[in-house]
Amino acid sequence: MQHTRKKLEQEQVTVITVDLGDAMDRVHPYTEATDGKINIKLMNQIGYDAVTIGNNEGIGNSHQQLTDLYTQANFPVVVDNLLDRTTGKPPKWTCQSKIIVTQAGTKIGLLGCTAPFAATYDMNDWQALAVDQVLPQQVQALAAKTDYIILLSHLGINWDRKIAHEYPQIDLILGSHTHHLLETGEQVGQALLCAAGKWGQYVGQATLTFDKHQLKSAQAKVIKTEDLPEQVGDQVEIANYQQMGEKLLQRFKVANLPTELNAAWQSTSPLMQATLAAIEQLTGTDLAILNGGLFLGDLHQGIVTRNDLHRILPHPMRVVKVRLNGYNLWRLIREMEKNRNHLRNAIVKGNGFRGKIFGELVYAGIKFDSADKMVMINNHPINLSADYEIATVDNFIYCPYFPTLEIAGHAKYWGDRFLRDILGDYLADLYPIRKEQGVE
Repeated sequence: MQHTRKKLEQEQVTVITVDLGDAMDRVHPYTEATDGKINIKLMNQIGYDAVTIGNNEGIGNSHQQLTDLYTQANFPVVVDNLLDRTTGKPPKWTCQSKIIVTQAGTKIGLLGCTAPFAATYDMNDWQALAVDQVLPQQVQALAAKTDYIILLSHLGINWDRKIAHEYPQIDLILGSHTHHLLETGEQVGQALLCAAGKWGQYVGQATLTFDKHQLKSAQAKVIKTEDLPEQVGDQVEIANYQQMGEKLLQRFKVANLPTELNAAWQSTSPLMQATLAAIEQLTGTDLAILNGGLFLGDLHQGIVTRNDLHRILPHPMRVVKVRLNGYNLWRLIREMEKNRNHLRNAIVKGNGFRGKIFGELVYAGIKFDSADKMVMINNHPINLSADYEIATVDNFIYCPYFPTLEIAGHAKYWGDRFLRDILGDYLADLYPIRKEQGVE
């Protein structure tokens, strides 16, 4: 990509390089160990003209972690639909727009919007605004100053199409979030939509031709990353990032287990029971539900480190407490029982899940009698008119299997830590290590 940029610039072509978000994922140990700072260091090498954020950056970090993430960035972060609840203003690390002037004097304006997941941003003191709350004003202001407007969109293909219809001043929408691939773009109204798939499998390229600042043509294409030349040492560099992250996490010692905590995907396990107890303790509930596929390995007897916790629970998952009345809790358990046999072996991807299969549903404080369809709560028949609170993970709300949680539940999220951190705190209290066994 840098070779192509250099070649085009030598031909007096203006090149604008952008990233559309989700450039970090804390499933990588080096990202986890550095709170994403290594990702920014690598991005600085590219020479980006602007980036926007995705949900991985926006809700995959605590408020402070996200505030600190871009302090060393050599590129602007363009986000128009995010406010800091502590100030009521856009975050200081963002800008509302960027104008780039080409060598011919054509003024290109950049805007950026990210997926407005209101509840999950709210848990970390951010306010994610609906696109239509911000775009009218931003588009109008930028149109008065520029010849051409580009939207950096981490909104998804459906929103991109909607925006193209409703905001004809936007000329080019570079899209992401829904992992869609538009190999030669898609024309919607006056706008060209572009998208380059997922996981870095493609690099997208839009070529714009202007004459006296008026657009004459616009073409889009994608380039397969696997077709790009591999540099000597690339694989070694990639392996070193993995090893460095693991080494850094290994330095932080958390607990000293007196016995093994084994995992099981398709049944309950000692590790499952410990984690259920951890989220019950955190949320102050005596009911909890998790799935066996969360755990990608065992915790062994002896010293447990942050690397061990990250290895077994790489998911960027938050703990959530959901309040339901008895009828809706009964309905939720019926949904879970209906899906249980399918989910036990179901391959699941996305929505924060980084495992292989969903695995067995395991309850704490809840029992289901399949013969008479009775739900028991702490050994008592469920009271359909009473209120109950259950602890689980936010993935259960995002995934499509248990709609009652989202439709009828009142959720409180713990946004400052992931599930692995909460398990680590619980084990640290139960099995503390000596002071000299702590951080190296």
